[in-house]
Amino acid sequence: MNRGQRWSVVVVAYVFVAVMLGGTVPTPLYPFYVDSLALSPFLMTIVFATYAVGTLAALLLGGGLSDRVGRRPVLGLAVAVAAVSAAVFLAWPTLPGLLTGRALSGMSVGLATGTATAALVELHPDRRTATTLATVANMGGLGLGPVLAGVLAAHLPGPTSTPFWALLLLLLPAVALLLVPETGPARARTPRDLVRAVRPQRLGVPRGTRAEFAGAATAGFAAFALLGLFTSLTSSFLRSALDAPGPQVVGLSVAVVFAAAVGAQLLVQRMDVARAALVGLALLPVGAAVVVGALAAGSLPLFVLAALVGGAGIGFAFQSGVARVGSLAGPADRAAVTSTFFVAAYLGITVPVVGVGELATVTTLTDAALGLAVLVALLAALGAALSRRERTSVAA
Repeated sequence: MNRGQRWSVVVVAYVFVAVMLGGTVPTPLYPFYVDSLALSPFLMTIVFATYAVGTLAALLLGGGLSDRVGRRPVLGLAVAVAAVSAAVFLAWPTLPGLLTGRALSGMSVGLATGTATAALVELHPDRRTATTLATVANMGGLGLGPVLAGVLAAHLPGPTSTPFWALLLLLLPAVALLLVPETGPARARTPRDLVRAVRPQRLGVPRGTRAEFAGAATAGFAAFALLGLFTSLTSSFLRSALDAPGPQVVGLSVAVVFAAAVGAQLLVQRMDVARAALVGLALLPVGAAVVVGALAAGSLPLFVLAALVGGAGIGFAFQSGVARVGSLAGPADRAAVTSTFFVAAYLGITVPVVGVGELATVTTLTDAALGLAVLVALLAALGAALSRRERTSVAA
């Protein structure tokens, strides 16, 4: 890889991290919003789910957008939407503002996810290394968001504003995208070309690969369902267990999940992808079960253990899924197929989480988490069965 390629990879990876970071900056700030706006746990899960809805909207409207107009314009659009999201949080600290800001941050993540992954694969000479870099940037950015916001909110004035000013500063270096060569199969010459290219896309998978895609998508759905449990309910759990912990504690607790996921993703690069998928699918229900135990016991150490085990399972399942999906598509439809995978994953972070929030209002948080744990276990079993079938077919 020459110097120009290395520079381009670094810029795209940085932009990927910055945009993903913006998606989790609000997470440790939820207790402030709960107190100032008197929000119930169900409303907080709705606010969280709005982020995933925004991501899904971006994937459905622009999942293959970079295949039509190029990678750089879509990455630039993702950065712009992330900046607007931060501005909304700063200027409109109300429930409608939270919903709008979360939807916009989800849209920026949705625009960047498939596009940045495709760009890194095309810029880096080694596909597997590029895929690992993309997923590490994805999870790493999501993990850095709560840490940054938690530390800033705990030690600087303006706990619900300072983190978003910091996000705006981190987005400024994205102007370096202008120096990155275009790798997409098509290019947008004007902003009007970009607008015209936005249209609902038909989600699909290349013929002959649907069985393999189903296994990867099931693993992604299960992984993100467990991820949604951690990111949406950590502040509620710590609030009851530790009596209103500071944002730094909440941020670090959420970051443990993403740190474990990143570590697992790095290990996947040295493993057979199918075997890594089975490891992840085995760890997911274990992590979910430990979450239930931590909630029942009110134990922070047990919750951290659940974050480590569950995060590792998320990393193995998610990384192996992305790698498997990446091998199913060619350059002309890589971003669209990758986005289809993320649609399945983000459905996992939307519907089950809302269900948990609704159950928590009529039962208890522990009972709601138990319901999600059962769902994760069933999905993990299905994903393992599909993965084994795929592995047997490849061997045959």
